[in-house]
Amino acid sequence: MTLPTHKLMIGLVALMDLTRVHHFGDAFSLPDASLAVFFLAGLLNRRMTIFAALLLEAGLLDYVAISQFGVSDACISPAYVFLIPTYAVMWFVGRECGTVNDFHAKELLTTLGLAGLATSAAFMISNMSYYGFSGRSAEVTLMQYVQDMMQYLPMYMSAALLYILCGLAVIKIVSLWPVLDAKQHSVGK
Repeated sequence: MTLPTHKLMIGLVALMDLTRVHHFGDAFSLPDASLAVFFLAGLLNRRMTIFAALLLEAGLLDYVAISQFGVSDACISPAYVFLIPTYAVMWFVGRECGTVNDFHAKELLTTLGLAGLATSAAFMISNMSYYGFSGRSAEVTLMQYVQDMMQYLPMYMSAALLYILCGLAVIKIVSLWPVLDAKQHSVGK
């Protein structure tokens, strides 16, 4: 399937720009789409320079959110560097799923299943590294921390997987445009 990947990548960059400030969203903002952006970008474009550019974008957006919009800096700690492997999991699983040529039902379910596993791994990496290296969890036992963080897992998973599902739908629709356009022109003749 031939896709206008550069246009889709611009859309992913814009999606991260629009959603990065609030992790779970609120009445005025959408939940953070960063995990889905890394997954879908890996699926669409295998170049590591894109991964590096998205990491830079995420860091710059965090800096602007904290310095200009008063967003809490609670997540900025020595654990922040673990966002690299967190996003790498999403990127590399997306890359693996990018070998799929068409999204039929079986391929879609496989892709969503792998995205779910990657999102679970990303959740564990980011949360356990925060516990271990942020210096802000000293007064909480590991078991208590795990119990507390599990309340966020459903929101974390559902937001990422919903964005990924929507992204896959957009990719499928865009891949069908040439076929639909060709049929429309042949009907008109």
